Amino acid sequence: MQRKQLKPLQTNGDINVFRERFENNLYYHIGQAVQTASLTDGYMALAYSVRDYLVDRWRKTVNTYYETNPKFIYYLSAEYLLGRQLAQNMLYTDTKELAKEALSDFNSNFEEVIDQDIEPGLGNGGLGRLAACFLDSMATLDIPSVGYGIRYEFGIFRQSFKNGWQVESPDEWLYLGYPWEFAQPDDMVEVQFNGYTEHYQREDGEWCIRWVGGQKVMGEPYHTMVPGYKTGTVNMLRLWGARATNEFDFQLFDNGDYARAVEQKTHSENISKVLYPNDNMPQGQELRLKQQYFFVACSLNDIIRRFHIRNDDWNLFPEKVVIQLNDTHPVIGIPELMRLLVDEYHLPWDQAWSITSRTFAYTCHTLMPEALERWPVSLVERLLPRHMEIIYEINARFLKEVEARFPNDHGRLERMSIIEEGYDQRVRMANLASVGSFSINGVAQLHSDLLKGRVLHDFYEMWPEKFNNKTNGVTLAALLKWLTPACLI
Repeated sequence: MQRKQLKPLQTNGDINVFRERFENNLYYHIGQAVQTASLTDGYMALAYSVRDYLVDRWRKTVNTYYETNPKFIYYLSAEYLLGRQLAQNMLYTDTKELAKEALSDFNSNFEEVIDQDIEPGLGNGGLGRLAACFLDSMATLDIPSVGYGIRYEFGIFRQSFKNGWQVESPDEWLYLGYPWEFAQPDDMVEVQFNGYTEHYQREDGEWCIRWVGGQKVMGEPYHTMVPGYKTGTVNMLRLWGARATNEFDFQLFDNGDYARAVEQKTHSENISKVLYPNDNMPQGQELRLKQQYFFVACSLNDIIRRFHIRNDDWNLFPEKVVIQLNDTHPVIGIPELMRLLVDEYHLPWDQAWSITSRTFAYTCHTLMPEALERWPVSLVERLLPRHMEIIYEINARFLKEVEARFPNDHGRLERMSIIEEGYDQRVRMANLASVGSFSINGVAQLHSDLLKGRVLHDFYEMWPEKFNNKTNGVTLAALLKWLTPACLI
């Protein structure tokens, strides 16, 4: 049977266009007939139909960005608390009434279909909600942006109560598929862990450093469209899932060692398996750092690829790229960009640092020093050996600046150092973020003032011009989620 030619989506108010699109998606995308479709089938067909309207806008947005070559904001966050997408996207595309009418024609209950929508298990609280609000706001304000994060297979957990006790079960939000995302396996990125560094001489006689050996993991991107409210702009959230470079050892399988035959696949895919694995044990702590570097390395590779589509001059990088670090989780991106610029693209250190320090901006979410991430130096050296070398170099040069600005103030040097000395040396990620970013903000005016006065006071005295405030955002989706009738009593 030949598929019907789809009509243009500009006629958003045409029920015949929507009805035809819904039926086509049910047959051609879901593979179900109207007469036998389940509630889940109806939801998926409806979601794909609404998504089609977003795709039309997204295509125009991409074309506009390509033609104008604007500056992009790249938002790096370990969490995104997006909420359910169907109701929001029907609102943003003005298709709710069309959906109601189309579903009534197919004898489907609109509210029951809406209830099938699953909230992505990508966030846990304020950090993820702020990230989602800012992505929504940037699209609404027509600001070119891309969000980056991890496509966790499971969220933290689903909560239920039995006999008065809390019971946790896996948050299998991907179990039935997720209709709002597009897999992009042809854009996979290779990420490296462990190994060692070595010096080598290039053909031009220059001595360089490279990171070799260790484990390789592939990052597979999935992108979700981020529409603006009452605007034609549709930006993108790109999430990375981990895949093994060698997923299956046929020789081991053929010899009957079935578990070891897929061991590499299991080990690699653990990286994007669970949001916030338990880090009370060394294995969990290592997995968290792996997660952070994994999505940052994938994202920076993608950011540089996007930059090179229209630009060749590295000095233009800070003019075309801003990378916003949502808390300390993606701060490993600062030495990663330095590694790429110095080791892979062979820029001089001073030029690479000028580019890096004018590209990153840092959002600090906490006022508690103990909540600021501090990674054991021994762990970073083992997992990311080249990055530890770069962090040492950044710190040595930075402390010379501090000494020149505040001579003979040894207490200040100790407090501001990126490396926390002692029996168990640690890398202070908030200090690294403050040194390597051009902007530092809190998430409310009082919070930002306390950052300047207490948590990051030494850095405020060093660079007062870096500090500013960005109050937590709010979106219509957030209001719809939290503004229940009980709140109005």
